[in-house]
Amino acid sequence: MGRLSVFGVGLPRTAVVMAVVYLATAAGGLLAADKPRARTLGVPFDGVPGPLDAITDVAGIEVGFTTLISGEGKLPVGQGPVRTGVTAILPRGGRDTLDHPVFAGAFSLNGNGEMTGMEWLEEGGFLEGPILLTNTHSVGVVRDAAIRWRVEHGAPDATGYWWSLPVVAETYDGYLNDVNGFHVKPEHVFHALESAKNGPVAEGSVGGGTGMICYEFKGGTGTASRRLTAEEGGYTVGVLVQANCGLRKQLTIAGVPVGREITVPPVWSQDTGSIIIVVATDAPLLPHQLKRVARRASLGLARTGSISGNGSGDIFLAFSTANFGAALPDGVVKLDMLPNDRINGVFEAAVQATEEAIVNAMVAAEPMTGRDDHHVPALPHDELRQVLEKYRRLGK
Repeated sequence: MGRLSVFGVGLPRTAVVMAVVYLATAAGGLLAADKPRARTLGVPFDGVPGPLDAITDVAGIEVGFTTLISGEGKLPVGQGPVRTGVTAILPRGGRDTLDHPVFAGAFSLNGNGEMTGMEWLEEGGFLEGPILLTNTHSVGVVRDAAIRWRVEHGAPDATGYWWSLPVVAETYDGYLNDVNGFHVKPEHVFHALESAKNGPVAEGSVGGGTGMICYEFKGGTGTASRRLTAEEGGYTVGVLVQANCGLRKQLTIAGVPVGREITVPPVWSQDTGSIIIVVATDAPLLPHQLKRVARRASLGLARTGSISGNGSGDIFLAFSTANFGAALPDGVVKLDMLPNDRINGVFEAAVQATEEAIVNAMVAAEPMTGRDDHHVPALPHDELRQVLEKYRRLGK
């Protein structure tokens, strides 16, 4: 009988559903608390984080995961090994995610990837439901499952129409995962959505980030946040990334060329990955302003060394939880808007939180062996600290 491995624990294949449910539920709390983070290793970052240093520092946001890890050895397509999953971000949590859309804007730094629903988001300015992250070849099933979840848990939109254009984004995990085996199923999407909650957010090899590789170290899911000063409005900016990009030699952490200093065998010779970056804020911004914020995620990515190579799908989305009720169809809607002359603090926070979220994804990830015994090492914590100390950048 096949077995499912969850953080080294072998389970009969018949226990797959129970194990996935446990992992995804625990991921919002226990597992997040047990994982190291970049700051605890002494990596210095600019800016002041929120209490959780996570996207969930923006009030109302919930995050859920389904993580699929099973099998080992040679790849029989359709059987595994499986190293994949689904991440769900609910901008307002639960039903309000469906009934009360948020203003949003998006930006593609390099378009070798997919984020569905972008045409209407760009046209209408609203994100009308959850954001789902998965692997490249599971976008279709995740999108269809998101519509079904909406039908089962929501209602027609405010004008009475049953229709949905879900936002589903991807990065490619085929080096470690049986990506052509189509192991992500509708029930996995439902679980990620229904297990979503606020509080600490798990990082590393969880959810859609399970099989991802970042700068040729194990990558995956990462998050961080920043709190603006009272003079800047006291707003919060949170970021969640699915990090799967970059070459080892490019990796820069806190301004230090870490990738050139840590001598671990390379995984490949060209940049073939991608990154999805989701920026959230409670600052009252309109769609055109949020598109500007989404662009700034590029600068946070660049701080970690990426050049956004030809094979990289680098697609970013920003949304604001302010202006509740802005999408209601009746009457004239009155809105709050942060003036452009006061937006620099949000820009800076988005850059800083993006940089930290990417590093957090690598710090939390553990080594992983996947299909055909492909092995990806984790970023070695002790060596990272030594390199930062060498360059006099190690914090407390």
